[in-house]
Amino acid sequence: MPQQHDGGAAPAAGSAALPVRRTSTVGNLVRGALIGLVETVPGVSGGTVALVVGIYAQLLESADHVVTAVRRLLFGPERLAGAREHLAAVRWRLIIPVLIGMAVAVFTVAGPMAAAVENHPVLTRAAFFGMVLASLAVPLRMAGLGGLRMRHVLAGLAAAVLTFWLVSLPPTTISATPATILPAAAVAVSALMLPGLSGSFLLLTVGLYEPTLQAVDQRDVGYLGIFAVGMVLGGIVLVKVLTWLLAHHRRMTLVVLAGLMLGALRSLWPWQTESRTLLAPDDAWLGVLSLGLAGFVVVGLLVALDARLARRQG
Repeated sequence: MPQQHDGGAAPAAGSAALPVRRTSTVGNLVRGALIGLVETVPGVSGGTVALVVGIYAQLLESADHVVTAVRRLLFGPERLAGAREHLAAVRWRLIIPVLIGMAVAVFTVAGPMAAAVENHPVLTRAAFFGMVLASLAVPLRMAGLGGLRMRHVLAGLAAAVLTFWLVSLPPTTISATPATILPAAAVAVSALMLPGLSGSFLLLTVGLYEPTLQAVDQRDVGYLGIFAVGMVLGGIVLVKVLTWLLAHHRRMTLVVLAGLMLGALRSLWPWQTESRTLLAPDDAWLGVLSLGLAGFVVVGLLVALDARLARRQG
């Protein structure tokens, strides 16, 4: 696929100008399960996993078509015909298995994952630190390192610094009411679309992480219904913004996404207090380092496989 440069001609509507990978139903179920799994871990972004496994573009493009279909149905022109046109463009053979895989993973591992994060925080963070660090190669490779200019580097560094500051804020506790759940969910949905930003971590920051996981584990329909409405509202805005940015400023957007991922690594530093004060490594640092390296290698192999598939398919 020809590379888009900042300010270049925009591609067709709905195109995210990112590589599109041919996938299988079983593979998409697994991809969805991986995304759902990391969505329950504070500090890790489902968008990062979507990038690594090669379906980020398809997910964003399909979400854009769904949003546009709803808009056409409500406001026209040609309400039914326009909505059908955009719904037909959705990659349902990808979206449905991914959503199923995500749902199964979330409702299966939400409780155990919360327990693992609480009981083994150092080891959990170490594994995901290595995984996210290796994932940085994905948006940078897509952006094309050879075409980077000083403005790209400065924007990426600014995104990294801003994210580093955001994830260093000490957690607070707010009551789980519709007035707080709705906006929190709208912000948390960014984890599905913005590699580097973790919806679980944002929920942890405002004190809604454990209530949300408990609602999932206990099938609290009322809580989950409000949360779903917030995610839909936030997703509608974010999908349109991201689609436009990737169509018109592809390289800059990808570099900023890489900066978000880099800054978010602060939240995954293995040794830190509950108030997020960073600590020096302890006496068990060798085992923690080994686990982090294992996570790095696993994702590194996935990134290398994705690059190989990209060369074979394009």
